[in-house]
Amino acid sequence: MAIVTNLSKHRNQLGATPWGNLNVLLFSLITNALGGATEADSAAPLAVGDKVRLGVIPAGSTLVDSLTIVSTGLTATVKGDLGFEYVDGVNSTKVPQDASYFGAALDLATAARLRNAATKAPVTLPKDAFLVLTTSGAANAKAGRVDVAVQAISTGAL
Repeated sequence: MAIVTNLSKHRNQLGATPWGNLNVLLFSLITNALGGATEADSAAPLAVGDKVRLGVIPAGSTLVDSLTIVSTGLTATVKGDLGFEYVDGVNSTKVPQDASYFGAALDLATAARLRNAATKAPVTLPKDAFLVLTTSGAANAKAGRVDVAVQAISTGAL
């Protein structure tokens, strides 16, 4: 019988804080009565294929899980892919951008808690990345709220 031991991974240590290195990053999309994002650089109603940059996930974050909370649904049949793309606009061969890393065709029209059901392996972002929601299905024409909680381990860029 063989004994196999994984090599020590220093990135799994708890870090320099008493609460460790697991973070939950919260991002919000709130739309007005016309369907446009509030607190954004455009108030135009969200159309099919629009990319909404919800915020920045810092470099060195190992993406573990996500929860999408639709507390007030958008217009009927609005769906969305949830993923990431790099802030500098340059893809990485080591960790390619992924428009649906956290989920594809998420139902954003019905109030619900949508747990990440994607089976993709955890990745560590080599640089800052936007959390991006790409809309599909229909244009949004109503007030709504979608929050996304991303669980990430701060391991540092590799």
